[in-house]
Amino acid sequence: MTREKKLMEELKIDNVHAVPVIKTVAVNCGVGKQRDDKVFIEAVKNDLARITGQKPQERKARKAVAGFNVRQGNLVGLRVTLRGQRMRDFIEKFVNVTLPRVRDFRGVLLKSFDRNGNLNIGLPEQLAFPEINAEKTDVIFGVQVTFVTTAKNQDQALALFKSHGFVFRDDSADDLT
Repeated sequence: MTREKKLMEELKIDNVHAVPVIKTVAVNCGVGKQRDDKVFIEAVKNDLARITGQKPQERKARKAVAGFNVRQGNLVGLRVTLRGQRMRDFIEKFVNVTLPRVRDFRGVLLKSFDRNGNLNIGLPEQLAFPEINAEKTDVIFGVQVTFVTTAKNQDQALALFKSHGFVFRDDSADDLT
């Protein structure tokens, strides 16, 4: 039985086109105070390209923010948007290889969902991805992965991500003291 059929039964949906799907995956990385360090920016670009298989897009500040010492037009981050087969391959690799390699990973928190059913996961370092060799890289940076879905609510999104193999843990079970 296919994933769509299982979701149709679980969510009690009659039309196969109403079953929630993952539309896009956005992989983001902020550059912070190292925005003027060309070596750092090149290393981040190369690592993101290696992780996603696509060249990252530079994101520039739209407004000047004096508190963060950012001027309009400054580089503030890098982004890659995945769709189609690259997205499906990335999701499979992310669930089966990357998440288990994250230090102290016990499951994705349920509060990582927004009200539209999209999932946001932040990784503290890019070394969890199998494409990155820790011995050959000299920069460490965090990565945020956003999964955009067609789910109408959080319950549909939870069922969708569980069908893809994501492991979740309840917020109340957080015993980090």
